[in-house]
Amino acid sequence: MYIQYVGNFIVDIDGLRDAELIKHVTKIMLDMGVPAHLKGYHYLRAAIIIAKKDMEVVGSVTKLLYPEIAKQFKTTDQKVERAIRNAIEVSWMRGNPETFEELFGYSILTGQTRPTNSEYIAQIADKINLDMENGKI
Repeated sequence: MYIQYVGNFIVDIDGLRDAELIKHVTKIMLDMGVPAHLKGYHYLRAAIIIAKKDMEVVGSVTKLLYPEIAKQFKTTDQKVERAIRNAIEVSWMRGNPETFEELFGYSILTGQTRPTNSEYIAQIADKINLDMENGKI
């Protein structure tokens, strides 16, 4: 934990960064049309945050990422995978096509199929990394 003294207060800098990161991921997901009431929404947000911190997990979602999320939420890897897939399908069908065009270079309007779970997670995590480098977070 990285802390900093501000006047008489101790500020958890990592906690502030994590809170900003969560807010930014949430905004992107809502812009993409992921409904917040789905379980997959929460799993997907966790997956994106984990991937942002360690992009290696995207290369092995079934062995690294899904088990970690399943452990956090006390469920199974299979339920995590299915819920994330469902959340992505819903956002693909109901979300803003312009947002998908901007982020992925294609959308439902171009006749393409939806991105895979790992593509979706990796692309949003990469966008967040770029946003952080450009001072947007």
